[in-house]
Amino acid sequence: MHPGFRLTLGITAAWLGLVVLLPVAAVLVRVAGLDPAEVWRVATSPRALAAYRLSFGLSLAAALANLVLGTLTAWVLVRYRFPGRRLLDGMIDLPFALPTAVAGIALATLYAPGGWLGRPLAALGLDVAFTPLGILVALIFVGLPFVVRTVQPVLYDLDASLEEAAASLGATRLQVLRWVVLRHVLPAALTGFTLSFSRAIGEYGSVIFIAGNIPYVSEIAPLLIVVHLEQFDYVGASVIAVAMLLISFAMLLAINLVQRWSGRRERAHA
Repeated sequence: MHPGFRLTLGITAAWLGLVVLLPVAAVLVRVAGLDPAEVWRVATSPRALAAYRLSFGLSLAAALANLVLGTLTAWVLVRYRFPGRRLLDGMIDLPFALPTAVAGIALATLYAPGGWLGRPLAALGLDVAFTPLGILVALIFVGLPFVVRTVQPVLYDLDASLEEAAASLGATRLQVLRWVVLRHVLPAALTGFTLSFSRAIGEYGSVIFIAGNIPYVSEIAPLLIVVHLEQFDYVGASVIAVAMLLISFAMLLAINLVQRWSGRRERAHA
């Protein structure tokens, strides 16, 4: 046993329990003491179901978009040298440093009907701000760095000689990309996808300013929780929170199982 293992494990477990497990347990205990029929009624109300579909559906769509665009961005930053590359690389972390409310206001201003991008898009008949499409844009914005920053180190460590060897053996560029590059990048890309999805589910500040917040149309589940709290309906807020927790856990569990299956498949082919 390594020196200090018990002490560090105890501190880690205590801190994890205090910061993560205790708040979650408090919400679960509060809901467990309620009438099951009332819990079911609140959790499955039409407004709540619409908010679940919007939040989880757009979060999944944003994470899939970031999976592709983030991997491509990481590839460009690692493999190519061009003017402004360092500036572009630094801007990737902007969603991490920028307050979410500031990001929401900036996106709403940019994509509003009179904004720099909103005006030409509106002329084409495409409304972004104050629609579900605006929510998707905001979720892509906040989740992109997770994929880029998880894929970049893997691409840096990928030995270019493997690609050269495959090419010398007659592999096409597509085959090299499929069997050499993506094979090494996929586990990291899936990790970035999971992180991006997790961030998008609970995103609030950058969404409410561009969403429009119309019930049944552009109202996300975190906003519905806030609405219940503003009405002093703590029971309703707790029920929606627990429903989101359970759905999130189920979806993240499924994603992790896919990651494990992908890792075992790659090791079997190695």
